[in-house]
Amino acid sequence: MSRIERQRNILDFTLSSLLRRKGKNAALALVYTFIVALLASGLFFTEALRREASIVLKDAPAIIVQRTVAGRQALVPEAYIDRIRAIRGVSAVHGRLWGYYFDAAFDGANYTLVVPDSFPYEAGTIAVGSGVAQNSGAGVDNLLPFRAHDGSLLTYRIGEILSAESALASADLVLISEPDFRSLFGVAAGQVSDITLEVRNPKEIATVARKVADILPDTRPIVRDEILRTYDAVFSWRGGLLLAILAGAAAAFVIFAWDRATGLSSEERKEIGILKALGWETSDVLVMKLWEGIVISLSSFLAGVLLAYAHVFFASSSLFAPVLKGWSVLYPEFRLTPFVSAAEVTTLFFLTVVPYTVVTIIPSWHAATIDPDAVMRTGG
Repeated sequence: MSRIERQRNILDFTLSSLLRRKGKNAALALVYTFIVALLASGLFFTEALRREASIVLKDAPAIIVQRTVAGRQALVPEAYIDRIRAIRGVSAVHGRLWGYYFDAAFDGANYTLVVPDSFPYEAGTIAVGSGVAQNSGAGVDNLLPFRAHDGSLLTYRIGEILSAESALASADLVLISEPDFRSLFGVAAGQVSDITLEVRNPKEIATVARKVADILPDTRPIVRDEILRTYDAVFSWRGGLLLAILAGAAAAFVIFAWDRATGLSSEERKEIGILKALGWETSDVLVMKLWEGIVISLSSFLAGVLLAYAHVFFASSSLFAPVLKGWSVLYPEFRLTPFVSAAEVTTLFFLTVVPYTVVTIIPSWHAATIDPDAVMRTGG
């Protein structure tokens, strides 16, 4: 008998053996699939969010300059712009106006108010993100009230609701004109929230940042790479927290799988004894049990990965979104771009498939080395 034909016959017998105990094996595969799906969902969602953040921040300014007073961010005099522009290597400098607004009237949501470079609406008109519109129940041409810094009530007409396709970055966003922003927050003319600058040579970004800190000691330059590392650390921490929560379920499955794999029933031991009496070698029995472990673990792994993929990229990861998104009130509705890291799938494979496949061989080897007559009479 050829080697291929031999393996095919062993695999056929393995499949028929699994079908004879279909209830027990189906329960194991169901639990196996569920655990793999949970772990894979956490990994896929964390990696997809990290990738989305890197795409969003790809066009972020090379350096952001903030002014600090007593360790807290403060408004920056516009005179700083000219001093930064004089630094060699700086190609563009721009002062920004932005801030946060706590809306106690609508569920205590926090809005991000930004003055864009070009705003198509006149004073008194704003553009809001889909999350702001949904939270306040307001639509286009409706009035949205804001409490100004001096306690007065200001109302602005909604001229536009930003596209839901950009909800990841704009759900809590309010675009407002410069005069309205300054009157709402009491920001005097000649002051900005921070300063952004671009550098001609990307290799000189760190050097320019050091020069800014030397020229303006009360400022804190933040380079784009630092922002990316911060987001990466945040998502890694949140993903690690989620996996730690799931560690209990994973540990329970490991105990269950170990007990299932190392505790052969008397029926299985008698089956091995009969096979040995019919001429099967110990190596054939081990190959049969190896195929059995591969069939259960690999099919459960593939099913779990497919379920995790559908859960994250088609069902918006409804189980894990509140933990990993990080918004307190305004949860943006968005669909992540499908992205699966080969390294994560490989790691998950070696953590779930390989251990179970290996432990199925140990009790089988022990039963296969016992005298067949003793196994069939006593069950091993």
